[in-house]
Amino acid sequence: MSDGSDGDRAGGHADDAAGALYEAFLRGERPDDILVYLHEEGVGSMDDLLDIGTRVDDGVVLVLPGEDGKAAFESATGLDAMDFAGMAMQTDGVVHDDCTGGECPERDEKPDSDHYAKFVFAFAEEENEGVGGIYAEGDVIHGYAACACGTTYSEKWVAES
Repeated sequence: MSDGSDGDRAGGHADDAAGALYEAFLRGERPDDILVYLHEEGVGSMDDLLDIGTRVDDGVVLVLPGEDGKAAFESATGLDAMDFAGMAMQTDGVVHDDCTGGECPERDEKPDSDHYAKFVFAFAEEENEGVGGIYAEGDVIHGYAACACGTTYSEKWVAES
């Protein structure tokens, strides 16, 4: 897992309700919610999304109840959320721990392409000692990213406390 490049996770909006949801999600405290990050290049009207989301350096983060989050993801990307996750999990990559980007695993193979996360879909899973592995270590964040070059990739990590 890589630290987000902006350093200020909630883009300075940690005081508002959307920012508080975002911070709680990153701590693994919102297992019933879905996080959707959308890069500003793919967002029609950022202002409309800021009514329900948190502005970050290069896009917006939405944290919504499960089915609403999946529907928002599908509306924004045209992809079924779980189909996308299944596709992305076939390639290991690095998703920033703030869920607003990543490091494309194809950047060296595709040097002439743009490499930034167009969108990220993420969810949290509660600690489960019975499963073992990282699930026994704490709440786990599952992050799935789509790079501008067309590559999809995923990473999971133990949420910070």
